[in-house]
Amino acid sequence: MGEVLVLVDEVDGTVKKSTTELLTAARRIGDPAAVWVGPGISDAAIATLGEFGATKVYVADSEDLAKHPVAPAAEVLAQLMGEAAPVAVLVPSTADGKETAARLAIKAGAGIITDAVDLAADGDRVVATQSVFGGSTIVHSAVTHGVPIITVRGNAIAPEAAPATAARQDVTVTLSDSARKATVTGHTAAVKGGRPDLAEAQVVVSGGRGVGSADGFSVIEALADTLGAAVGASRAATDAGWYPHQFQVGQTGKTVSPQLYIANGISGAIQHRAGMQTSKTIVVVNKDPEAPIFELADYGVVGDLFAVVPQLTEEIGKRSN
Repeated sequence: MGEVLVLVDEVDGTVKKSTTELLTAARRIGDPAAVWVGPGISDAAIATLGEFGATKVYVADSEDLAKHPVAPAAEVLAQLMGEAAPVAVLVPSTADGKETAARLAIKAGAGIITDAVDLAADGDRVVATQSVFGGSTIVHSAVTHGVPIITVRGNAIAPEAAPATAARQDVTVTLSDSARKATVTGHTAAVKGGRPDLAEAQVVVSGGRGVGSADGFSVIEALADTLGAAVGASRAATDAGWYPHQFQVGQTGKTVSPQLYIANGISGAIQHRAGMQTSKTIVVVNKDPEAPIFELADYGVVGDLFAVVPQLTEEIGKRSN
């Protein structure tokens, strides 16, 4: 089995869950080798990467790399592709990740597959599984030219630990003039509330068209806060301006896979189902007994969410006191 380069997604030196998912996927097709671009790596981060199977951690630890967006990562990966001859390169399917993958594909003259939900080895080929048309169709794809560069959708693959000893290998990269054309001039930290990040939350409470208005989301937020959950919304709700778009769950929003997903007033359009159907337990509250979302439900309540959800919030509150 050959080496699989995995671009590390991290925040302030902490390895994100998406990276552990990539490492899990990488083990299905080869030997994972993590690639850290920029300063801030720690022994704890290397240990986390090793916990999920990385036997090697390439570290391009330079402040200069952090001064320029996206392009440095593509140049680091391009250099490693020439030196390590990997069987594949895996990148998270974030906005930055997809741009990095696209730049890398041009530099390497290689094919690219985006939004994979699974990977498998087929002889000397890497076969990616993609869920398209809102999850109604499954496609199996393979790159026919060059080393495959694949972006993997978040929460599509459950991270599985496979402890290994990760050896650090420092990499020196001299950025090209083109990689320096865009410069980061400052950072503003996002203001975070007390709720967990939607993409990584273990419990998600979502509202849809049935919520009726922006004010209606107060009952969704109250239930979420009682459970220590993240709040999500359907595309219909975000398009209507009732809730911010960064909380949209679905094919064109975020993919979530929590232990518990509570869908309130959501009909269950294919677009939404594609973003939450891998949730471990799904609870549905909808007044329409024919709503397609009930097809996914482990537990369903047919009723007005404004009557059901406040009662649920109250009962959970009693048990948590």
